[in-house]
Amino acid sequence: MKPPIVWSIAGSDCGGGAGLQADLKAFEAFDVHGCTAVAALTAQHSRAVLRVDAVDADVLEAQLAALAQDLPPRAIKLGLLGSVDNVLCVARWVDRLREQAAVALVLDPVRAASTGAVFAHAALRQAFLDELLPRATLITPNRHEAAWLLDRELRDEHSLPSAARALQALGPGAVAITGGDAGGPWARDWILTPQAEGWLDLPRIDTQHHHGSGCVFAASAAAALAWGHCEADALVLAKMATAEALRRGHPAGQGAGPVRPGGGFASRLANLPRLRQPDWPVDETEGFAPLQRPVLGLYAITDSAEGIERLLAAGVRSLQLRIKRAPDPALREAVRRSVRAAQAVGAQLFINDHWALALEEGAYGVHLGQEDLLALDAQALVALRRAGVRLGLSTHSHWEVCRALTLRPSYIACGPIHPTTTKQMPWMAQGEDNLAYWCQLLDCPVVAIAGMDEARAREAARCGAAGVAVLRGLGQADDLPATVRRLHEAIMEGAWGPRRPAPPRARPSLPGPVS
Repeated sequence: MKPPIVWSIAGSDCGGGAGLQADLKAFEAFDVHGCTAVAALTAQHSRAVLRVDAVDADVLEAQLAALAQDLPPRAIKLGLLGSVDNVLCVARWVDRLREQAAVALVLDPVRAASTGAVFAHAALRQAFLDELLPRATLITPNRHEAAWLLDRELRDEHSLPSAARALQALGPGAVAITGGDAGGPWARDWILTPQAEGWLDLPRIDTQHHHGSGCVFAASAAAALAWGHCEADALVLAKMATAEALRRGHPAGQGAGPVRPGGGFASRLANLPRLRQPDWPVDETEGFAPLQRPVLGLYAITDSAEGIERLLAAGVRSLQLRIKRAPDPALREAVRRSVRAAQAVGAQLFINDHWALALEEGAYGVHLGQEDLLALDAQALVALRRAGVRLGLSTHSHWEVCRALTLRPSYIACGPIHPTTTKQMPWMAQGEDNLAYWCQLLDCPVVAIAGMDEARAREAARCGAAGVAVLRGLGQADDLPATVRRLHEAIMEGAWGPRRPAPPRARPSLPGPVS
């Protein structure tokens, strides 16, 4: 596939640590083709910025016109622009480009260098508010820059959710207020996107070599958007790329050294952040009970106690009771009957959604979708953990995996791997490459969901899936024991065969702003 083109319109750092130079390194890590337009020239080294000069607007105009003729972008990252005239020039070009095709715009509203040099003034702030925020797909201010844009003090992290909403009201589609400069054991970014809202957390990486990290974060988000990722997933990937760049940071001069992006960032689990809701605990030590049998194999899903009993009789030992209706006496009886049947043969049975009823009836496990997960408060989460119940969570994308990992579930289900007709969903089929990616990256059992038959079950096991969820293929089987036997055999063949190699990054599973 031809790499997408991403422009960086920013300042040049002659020390090679930030600005255009950092952006190009981030673009390379994402396998996109990066183009640059110089908006400002700086004289700086690792300890100080000695001079900043905005280029003339007609010079910036000429650069953008040349790029537009032959190298139109899928995304643009804006950094140091230097003057109001340059802001107006960029705004005009964004409109012209968008008349031809969708273009994502990521604004890093650079106000000052980490060494203390101030790059922006009141007139430039107003130009950002009037011209760039209304056009931005995403803005990535740090806490000081967010306070500057809003002209109000942000005293602590509790003020960031309302600040993000206030910034979004000024026009951008998504906001990430970064917290890498805030201190403390966690690097916490508050994200507000069309898909998700919450704290994007990673343990802080202890390094003094962090020059250019804000540039890398914004440029990485632009690159991910150019590949077609939605805003929330783009921010997860940007966080991963920036974490890797910080790990690889190195001394250059006598001051803070530059970060160094690298292409393997998405294959390192330590770079994958957690997406926490405001009332969820920041605790990496307590998780849900592990599975008694981590290799789930055939994971059969049915909507009745009769179905559970038939599947158990056919030899299935990993099952889910999925009844989509409001609780009533019949539902309780179905859960009770299913739990008792599974306990009698030592099967791992998960109750879909109805977690409180599952606890009351002594169920082995609960499976929740993302909407049901968000409906849980801290008290419910504590109750589930203390009950010792196993928890499985559905995920369809990067940010949902990050949200699920916050709770350290017993397993994570990834899908849809193939198109499914069982329910309407906005998600694109992830395919076996994405499944192999998640199986390689995550350190908990992964269940493949949606569209499974014998051949696909075999390949899912070859991808590393600990379980293969099957619904329609079992409910329609004329000879259930024979069907179960063939699926068991296919999964075993895949598990013992050569492992499918994982790609360096997962591809988009939800259309983004330039898909």
